[in-house]
Amino acid sequence: MILFPAIDIVGGKAVRLYKGDYGQMTVYSDNPAQIALDFKACGATHIHIVDLEGARDGGTPNLETVLEIKKQSGLYCEIGGGIRSMEVVDHYLDAGIDRVILGTAAITDEVFLKKAIEKYGERIAVGADIREGFIAVKGWLERSQVTADEFFEKMQNLGVRTIICTDINRDGVMAGTNLHLYRTMSRRYHVDITASGGVSSMDDVKALQEMNMYGAIIGKAYYTGAIDLREAVKAVQ
Repeated sequence: MILFPAIDIVGGKAVRLYKGDYGQMTVYSDNPAQIALDFKACGATHIHIVDLEGARDGGTPNLETVLEIKKQSGLYCEIGGGIRSMEVVDHYLDAGIDRVILGTAAITDEVFLKKAIEKYGERIAVGADIREGFIAVKGWLERSQVTADEFFEKMQNLGVRTIICTDINRDGVMAGTNLHLYRTMSRRYHVDITASGGVSSMDDVKALQEMNMYGAIIGKAYYTGAIDLREAVKAVQ
């Protein structure tokens, strides 16, 4: 299993939200690239980056910060948030980002999603952000009418290889991850699933590894010290 320590960005700063609420934001660092170097020192090989302003408003408002993280760390970087056109996909991937994650666009623009997959294959992932069984869009601010199962089946049929699956109600709460959700989805669908939201202890990390999950995202638990990233990396190697 691959661990993806996370950097969420607003205004060039590393932040965390509580249940996706932009009104409940904690700033952890003015220097996200330094956090990436800390991840590297702990043995991490991959980083999960989210441009939260991009997710909410569209576009790439934190592009320079994202590219600086990649440049300074040299780690595998995947980026999500506001990627709603081929122009943005091309820009990120041409600049050296390893994988982009489509969220809202995977729901609203199937033509774009197909085009991105045809051009870049496994360098395209999608985000399944789930609230009460339905996919949420636009930075988690709106709930679509698409159920999680409908979304997973459609993505699998379209040839999507990797899905980052987030239980929004667990995100940033430090109450444990939704093991039942990930167990169910990994049994039903033949895609690589990265577990996101509420991974808040070594028990969570070990349980997800025992399920043979493709990946797990560690967010707030790193910043609060609830998970020792160095220890977690050793545990999954």
